[in-house]
Amino acid sequence: MFLLRQPSPEAIRQFIFSQHELPFSYPEVAATAGELPSGYIVDRNRIELGKGEQVYDGAVAALQSWKQFDLGWVRMVPPETPIEVGAVVAILTRHFGFWSLNACRVVYLINEEGAVKKFGFAYGTLSSHVERGEERFTIEWRGTDDTVWYDILAFSRPNHFLVKLAYPLARMLQKRFARDSLAAMARPR
Repeated sequence: MFLLRQPSPEAIRQFIFSQHELPFSYPEVAATAGELPSGYIVDRNRIELGKGEQVYDGAVAALQSWKQFDLGWVRMVPPETPIEVGAVVAILTRHFGFWSLNACRVVYLINEEGAVKKFGFAYGTLSSHVERGEERFTIEWRGTDDTVWYDILAFSRPNHFLVKLAYPLARMLQKRFARDSLAAMARPR
């Protein structure tokens, strides 16, 4: 949804409520957990956050609080939404002098122990979203070298005619989001 001004908290609440029953905008739900589908742009972005359990715990807490979206020009609403399968959230973005509000639903969670300890989740776009696809966010703590990593994996393609018309600008925003999200998660906690 494109808007000329920032929506009120009540308008955001109503928008999210209206999205709960919408289907995903793509058939390959949960594909970021396995083989990625063809016909989409794939983005992989990763940054080392530091070393050790304290860094891992801090990064997990940040991910659970949606800090990867605390970018100034992008934010997750409502930010207190727990990360659980089926949760619907909206991404509020200010760009090029207008606002957009797009809904996603959490598809699956990651909570793995072992040589690489992982925490994360993926969400998928709903049918009203201007893009179609899925994005996975993970925190990894590698036992072999004690490093902690933040990783974003996404596949997408346009789902709205304006995004198709301005696709180079949409790709620029996707790349900016990835860069800014990596920087936000790399901030000391």
